[in-house]
Amino acid sequence: MAKEMKKDPQEYTVEEKLKSLYQLQLIFSEIDRIKTLRGELPLEVQDLEDEVAGLRTRIGNISGSIEEIKQEEAKRRNKIEEAKAMIEKYTEDQNNVRNNREYDLLAKEIEFQTLEVEFCEKKLRQYAGDLKVKNEEIERTNALLEERIAALDDKRNELEEIVSETKEEEEKLRDHAKVLEGTIEPRLLQSFKRIRKNTRNGLGVVYVQRDACGGCFNKIPPQRQLDIKMRKKIIVCEYCGRIMIDPELAGVKETTVQAPEKKTRKRAIRKKSDDVAAE
Repeated sequence: MAKEMKKDPQEYTVEEKLKSLYQLQLIFSEIDRIKTLRGELPLEVQDLEDEVAGLRTRIGNISGSIEEIKQEEAKRRNKIEEAKAMIEKYTEDQNNVRNNREYDLLAKEIEFQTLEVEFCEKKLRQYAGDLKVKNEEIERTNALLEERIAALDDKRNELEEIVSETKEEEEKLRDHAKVLEGTIEPRLLQSFKRIRKNTRNGLGVVYVQRDACGGCFNKIPPQRQLDIKMRKKIIVCEYCGRIMIDPELAGVKETTVQAPEKKTRKRAIRKKSDDVAAE
């Protein structure tokens, strides 16, 4: 059996397009309700993931600094060993000098190497202090990281539990939405989505309620209401920009407000009095 040819969106009547838009609105509203059930959990999970990533980067930077300090520390220790070896050599050489000039030169070298040892030892004390601070900082950061990872795991589990409960329903709704979107011409669909994005309650299509827009509740002129009921063109609210349809298309029965019985009796009494006066 041959497959039925897919109808072009341009071939749909205005009434069919409006009906598809309203059905699409109902689906999107239901998806929004499901998202509301998740609350702020997705944002909280994202914030915690960013914080965990930041803490890990921070730990990496601190670890890099510690490694650099240790390398500098090793260099200074080597310099101290070299300087001490030179001091020992120059001291032995002083015993074999031939004149005072050579002796003074060696004495200056010994003094220079001694200062080098003192400078390196001062640097080693500084490095020890820096390492202590860095190690304490990395210890605090690791403790904070463990705390944030535990919180992240809890939030993820909570979110996954909620998502698992609504995932199947949401997927069905999204599949249905895709089918409906295929029946709506791209420009109209894009306008509808833009209207939804700009409204606080996410409603892009509303039906007329008691001669007023169902979105902003501003009164609609009689001629415009007639145009809406005719379903011959797409009509938007001149105040809020939402697409408007008649209640019947939305499957809603309009209720008429009856005048209070008390007022009717008053009018009847007044009419009777006028008849008596005429006699």
